[in-house]
Amino acid sequence: MTRPTVVAGVALVVVIGFAAAFWVVTREQGPPSTELPKESSSGMPAMEQSVERPMPAPKGHDEHAAQDMPGADANLMTIAPERLQTIGVKFQEATRRPLDKIIRTVGRVEIDERLVGRVNLKFEGWIEELRVSAIGDHVKKGQRLFTIYSPDLVATQEEYLLSLQSYRELGQSEFPEVARGAKELLDATRRRLQLWDIRKNHIQDLERTGTVLRTLPIHSPATGTVIRMEARTGTFVTPGTELYFIADLSRIWIQADIYEYELPYIKEGQSATVTLSYDPNTKLHGHVGFIYPTLDPKTRTVKVRFELDNPGEKLKPGMYANVELKNPLGTKLVVPRDAILETGERHLLFIHHGGGQLEWRSVKLGVKAGDWLEVTEGLKEGEHVVTGANFLIDSESQLKAAVGGMAGMKR
Repeated sequence: MTRPTVVAGVALVVVIGFAAAFWVVTREQGPPSTELPKESSSGMPAMEQSVERPMPAPKGHDEHAAQDMPGADANLMTIAPERLQTIGVKFQEATRRPLDKIIRTVGRVEIDERLVGRVNLKFEGWIEELRVSAIGDHVKKGQRLFTIYSPDLVATQEEYLLSLQSYRELGQSEFPEVARGAKELLDATRRRLQLWDIRKNHIQDLERTGTVLRTLPIHSPATGTVIRMEARTGTFVTPGTELYFIADLSRIWIQADIYEYELPYIKEGQSATVTLSYDPNTKLHGHVGFIYPTLDPKTRTVKVRFELDNPGEKLKPGMYANVELKNPLGTKLVVPRDAILETGERHLLFIHHGGGQLEWRSVKLGVKAGDWLEVTEGLKEGEHVVTGANFLIDSESQLKAAVGGMAGMKR
C-alpha cells in the first residue's frame, strides 16, 4: 500500500469519529433552536452569560431596605395565610405583665418540737392511781396524770419535817453556828424535793399539815394531746423512763424538700399556702420558719420548715400536705412558653408581620413563671409572636431552604 493511500484512510476514520460525536450530542440536546443567536453590542454573537446571585447585604446596610428586597433578609419567609390557618398557627401580642414565681412542693406534717412535754421521774416508785390512761387524750398544763408511791419520797418528806421542826427550835439560837446549821439542813432537804420536781404547793401543804403523804400526784407539764404513753397502773418505774409524751397540735410544722435552683426565691418569713389532697377547699396559711443549712446530694434538695396554725387539729402528724409559695418578680416583657423553640444552643421565636410574612429571631430569656417566659433581648412590646405550630413553620422553612439549595445546584 502506498503512502497516499494510508493518509487517506486515517483522514476518513477521523471524519467518521467527529460525525458520530456530533450525532450523540445533537440527540441529547434535542433539535437545534430556530432562533438566531443574539448579538452583542459589537455585532458578534453573545457568549453564554453566568447567572449572578444577590450577595448578602454588608454590615451597616439599611435593614428596612433589605426587608423590602425579596430574599435579601434570610430571617424572613412568607407562607400563604391559608396555609397558616391550615396548620393551626396562632398569634399573640408580646406584653408586659406582673409575674409571680410559684413554687409547689409536698411536705410531711410534724409536731412542733417547741410545744411538747415529756413526763419522766427522777426517783423510782410504783404507779397507783392513773388519771390519764389512753393515747389521744387531751390534757391541760397542770392536770393530774397519776399518783406514785416511792419509799425515797416518803423518807425525804419525813426528813423535811424533822429539819423544819429543828429549824423552828434552833433557828433563833444564841449560838450562830447552831442556827445556821438548822437552816442549812432545812434548805438542803427542801432543795432535794424541788429537784425531784415536787411542786411548791405540795411542799407548802407538807409544812402546813405536818403529814407525810404516802403517794404524791404527778402533773402534766404542757397542754396538748397524749402522743405516747408508758404509764400503767401498778407499774414500777425507774428514773429516766418516759411515761408520757404530750404535744400541742394547735400549731404544727411541715417539712418539705425544695430544689436547689428554687432556693433563691425562698426566704425565712415568706408566706405559704397549705392545702390537703383529700380536702382541696380547705386552705391554711403559714410561713417559712427555717431553711436547713445542708443539701441532700442524692436528691439535690434542701429541707425547709413551714410553721402554721392548725385549727381543729385538722392536720395530723405523719400526713402529707401540698405547699405553695408565691414570689412576686415584678413586671416583665413575656411570651407564652409555646412561642419559644429551643435548638439546644439558642432560643428562637417567629414574629408575624402580617400577610403571611414571618420573621424568626434569636432571643434571650429571663425568668420562667408558670406558662410565661421573660424575654430580655430580641423582642419589643406589641410585636405579634407565633404561639402555636412553631415546629411546623420551622419544618416548612427548613424544607424550603433545602429545596432552594437543590435548585441552586441544578443551575
